[in-house]
Amino acid sequence: MDDSRDRVDRDAVWDFLTTQAYWGKWRTREQFERQVDQAWRVVGAYRKSDGGQLGFARAFSDGVGSAYLADVFVLPEGRGHGVGKALVRVMVEEGPGRDFRWMLHTDDAHGLYRSFGFAEPDNTYMERPRPENPA
Repeated sequence: MDDSRDRVDRDAVWDFLTTQAYWGKWRTREQFERQVDQAWRVVGAYRKSDGGQLGFARAFSDGVGSAYLADVFVLPEGRGHGVGKALVRVMVEEGPGRDFRWMLHTDDAHGLYRSFGFAEPDNTYMERPRPENPA
């Protein structure tokens, strides 16, 4: 695990996000690059054998009390070995946002996120979904 933005293999992350992820496919490469550049924090998982990208997570935040977890993934070869759990732990519990209110949207891995205290929102949380056909 490493939170160095410079170490991220952006081509590998972009490849996963555009070919395997079910979320955010509307992004352009330029938008993706800006999201990584402007992220509050990024965490990468890397293979011990060759240092290649194995997983990724990014967050954006106000820097003082809340953060949003985004683009969390582990390549198929790393699944089932605790890599996802380590990514979320390093991002949420071991970093500068450990006392923040964390948010995310996901269709999968609910058990993983629940183990870090994530739960369905209560009546204090509202959202405006992305339009079906954004301009």
